[in-house]
Amino acid sequence: MAATKIMSSAEAVRRFIGDGAQITLGGFTIARNAMVIIHELIRQRRRNLHLVCHSNGQGLDLLIGAGCVAKLEIAYSGNGRFAPTCIRFRLAAERGEIALEDYSNFQMSLRFLAGSLGIPFIPAKSGLGTDILQKEGFSPELRKARKTAPKKTILLQNPFADQADPVVLLPALNPDVALIHCQQAGDDGTVRIRGLSFADIELAKAADAVIVSCEEVVPAASLRAEPERNAIPPFLVDAVVPAPFGAHPTACPYCYDYDAAHLNLYKGMAKDDGLFRQYLDDWVYGVPDHAAYLKKVGREGLAAIRTDGVSLYKKGLKRS
Repeated sequence: MAATKIMSSAEAVRRFIGDGAQITLGGFTIARNAMVIIHELIRQRRRNLHLVCHSNGQGLDLLIGAGCVAKLEIAYSGNGRFAPTCIRFRLAAERGEIALEDYSNFQMSLRFLAGSLGIPFIPAKSGLGTDILQKEGFSPELRKARKTAPKKTILLQNPFADQADPVVLLPALNPDVALIHCQQAGDDGTVRIRGLSFADIELAKAADAVIVSCEEVVPAASLRAEPERNAIPPFLVDAVVPAPFGAHPTACPYCYDYDAAHLNLYKGMAKDDGLFRQYLDDWVYGVPDHAAYLKKVGREGLAAIRTDGVSLYKKGLKRS
């Protein structure tokens, strides 16, 4: 019998993510960040990570603020109304603490699509006439590293056109590990995502390994009964981490909304280096696992954001 894919976040990080790994984060800004895995990465003090994302928020900001990330390729990082640009991300970029390469959102999505298709690059029109094609964030030395494109983009004449028709060639992305949070996962690794899947399916197909945290583990047979509702097949998934409220303080549609109180707390502490270290001590290093984290949030706090299971979001939630 094959070994089970179900494991703790601590075991998943130990087995699949080492220092210097290239990782990608599923979800979007403050929706479905795999926070239970991200907290564990910080607790295990992973360093020199190469982060590649289309648009992410709280999870990315915590990893950068905790000193886990050395290189970043991204289109956008924000926490919605709480931080239109993520706070620790912005500080790290302004201070030169991370190497940063910027692409458009569509470009990053296409790069993951190319990786999922097993092709080395993909043509696009996105970026023509912008500085994205003119300015590179990575030095020639950084580009010698593994899984780093030797050039940001290449501008090429469309070989099928008989007149000027420039196209942009974007390098494919095949990260070492993708971190994805979902509502349900089968005990075999089948993933069901309710609501928008963003680029999660392409991330899973492009990555060498996939760690999925989920609100609920269910028998695979129950998911096979409605296969059209499933997003990611089990053969792509390497680890399943059961974690109710595993995306907190970001939202998991149909299960719970984002936690405005916590995100406001984070916003106030993230702007100051000393207070941010205190946040990490209180909410990451100071809690040994996800169960302890949820106990610290408290039953009332969790109940306040829980949906009715039918609605996408929590009705009547105070969002400021």
